[in-house]
Amino acid sequence: MNKRSDQSSKPDRKTIEKNRRDHMKSLCFKLSSLIPSHHFKASKDMISQQDQLDLASCYIKQLRERVDKLKGMKERAMKSIKPNSINNIMDETNAFCSNLPVVELRDLGSSIEVILISGLQRSFMLYEVISILEEEGAEVVSASFSTVGDKVFHSVHAQVKISRLGVETSRVCQRLHDLVF
Repeated sequence: MNKRSDQSSKPDRKTIEKNRRDHMKSLCFKLSSLIPSHHFKASKDMISQQDQLDLASCYIKQLRERVDKLKGMKERAMKSIKPNSINNIMDETNAFCSNLPVVELRDLGSSIEVILISGLQRSFMLYEVISILEEEGAEVVSASFSTVGDKVFHSVHAQVKISRLGVETSRVCQRLHDLVF
């Protein structure tokens, strides 16, 4: 009698396998949603799951190659800097920072990246930026800020809620300019 009650409380193999397949399917969907749409030659809906995984693998390899290339460029640039030219770099940085605030919006297909740089004297709340993005049809995935010296760096990553409608980036950019300036 105890064996039957133990067996009935455990899920059977079919249920376990179905749950595993559903979990894998959701993970594959999540992975394919992270790939920018311009990497797909056809609609994401028309591509098989295996092809989506292959595209994700290729995209990850491209990103790794790009990171390695950028690291190499950085190392070469750092080696070419002479000690007395560091003062010149600081002067250029200060000249750049005098043009604060900076609003940069990158449309990455199904996602948007917003970078805002402002001074401490001209601050705004990060929730205001998030509200603007959400009002325009984007769902914020991550948001962060950091303060370095007298500058505040904001970084917000968002995805389009309804891919058919998209987000009008020019309107978002204008509203962010109105907020910051």
